[in-house]
Amino acid sequence: MFTLPQNESGAPTTCLDPASTQGVDSNYGAGLGRDCTRKPAQKLPKLYGVGDPIATFSSDSSHLSSRGRIIKWFWDSAEEGYRTYHMDEYDEDKNPNGIINLGTSENKLCFDLLCRRLSQNDMLQVEPSLLQYPDWRGHLFLREEVARFLSLYCKSPAPLDPENVVVLNGCASLFSALATVLCEVGEAFLIPAPYYGAITQHVYLYGNIRLVCVYLDSEVTDLDSHPFQLTVEKLEMALQGANSEGVKVKGLILINPQNPLGDIYSPEELQEYLEFAKRHELHVMVDEVYMLSVFEKLAGYRSVLSLERLPDPQRTHVMWAASKDFGMSGLRFGTLYTENRDVATAVASLCRYHGLSGLVQYQMAQLLRDHDWISQVYLPENHARLKVAHTYVSGELRDLGIPFLSRGAGFFIWVDLRKYLPEATFEEEMLLWRRFLDNKVLLSFGKAFECKEPGWFRLVFSDKAHRLRLGMQRVRQVLEGKFQMAEVPPPCQTQEPGASTGELVVAPWPWGHRAWQPLLTWVFWASETVCG
Repeated sequence: MFTLPQNESGAPTTCLDPASTQGVDSNYGAGLGRDCTRKPAQKLPKLYGVGDPIATFSSDSSHLSSRGRIIKWFWDSAEEGYRTYHMDEYDEDKNPNGIINLGTSENKLCFDLLCRRLSQNDMLQVEPSLLQYPDWRGHLFLREEVARFLSLYCKSPAPLDPENVVVLNGCASLFSALATVLCEVGEAFLIPAPYYGAITQHVYLYGNIRLVCVYLDSEVTDLDSHPFQLTVEKLEMALQGANSEGVKVKGLILINPQNPLGDIYSPEELQEYLEFAKRHELHVMVDEVYMLSVFEKLAGYRSVLSLERLPDPQRTHVMWAASKDFGMSGLRFGTLYTENRDVATAVASLCRYHGLSGLVQYQMAQLLRDHDWISQVYLPENHARLKVAHTYVSGELRDLGIPFLSRGAGFFIWVDLRKYLPEATFEEEMLLWRRFLDNKVLLSFGKAFECKEPGWFRLVFSDKAHRLRLGMQRVRQVLEGKFQMAEVPPPCQTQEPGASTGELVVAPWPWGHRAWQPLLTWVFWASETVCG
């Protein structure tokens, strides 16, 4: 995880002077019985960013072009923890003192099921057509299976068309390809923040496409709202702010279920966001890579492809991959579904650089057509294991008195560790992250997701029990260590799976001097409010 080069304040790009509003005292949820004490919001200093990272942050290598230098800069500055982990990876027998990875969002719970299925005889066919150049959109037999698979599991009102399917080697390539074919150099996409930070790199390195962050904040103002809630009003303000900066916005990126929040957009919310995009003639890229990893039945996930009517089908582009839902991030399979044939053709042209081998395409077609195994064996067991792992980690956090958000989707919990920061700065957040890493446990820090409130971390729970136990033990050791803790005022409520139906969990919520300070900030990665 990483962010674009930025100044001390943490804003990745040029912005306007922020406006501020007063904080609002409120209960978080019905029946809580007490208010959290909040200080009035203070006007934040002007945020500055770097609009041209090549000019200021390029490498000094004389062997690289300016483009090569900025690509190298991303590598040098990004994913430090991930690289460190791979140099000292935990192994129960060979390296028991190695790093436990609770930072990378991978599902490690069902390798036994997958290995058995992928080792069956029907997966092992080799024929001449699989060894030759394919249709760059993907072999027809695979696109037909993808269309049937998405029709079934996305619950589309009508069968989906294989001619609208393109297959690539993962969603990273899809983001890169779509951004390149939809935008001119220097144009931008809106994206609610916090968000999966690698998208910055996906859209920037090839296409030089920017992101306009729609900053969400964790303050709850009434019983109908929840932390980090996306609204059309916030989208409108971010779009206006970007326009005032001379940045042309071409689209909106939605992640559903959301990463790192785990939020699930309701059909009504999806419809509102799509109507907003249609009004402004924006493309919408919908990443549904966690759509089959919703393990709480009450979460009520709906794919955008399940909607009866898309407001602007020619500008709505849906992506899915096997990396998360099938725990096969190393296989590198992703798919695009779009009714816009020009977009599909342009993306397919880039598949000569991002395509899949014929053998992988055959295996994926065999897997996706096995609806009985998926529905009766894999998904029920996967969901059960995810729920058990989530229950364990959330229980450990509750025992530590740590607030968190988790909505029963994905592999991660969004954890509020602000009370462990002596000062509310991203420097202190990074120091806490390094303490975890020094104690051989890797988490993802909030700034990597363009979080605007220091102290939020993403903790991945989709791992085997013995690694989870050891990882949480190491987390506890760091948090119970001898370093200064901020003052903790009265408790507020933590939202967990089922919160949309009124199920509430109470845990200490450290407002203190870090009171949520709502503000409106228009940035190149546009914003609203201090975010975490």
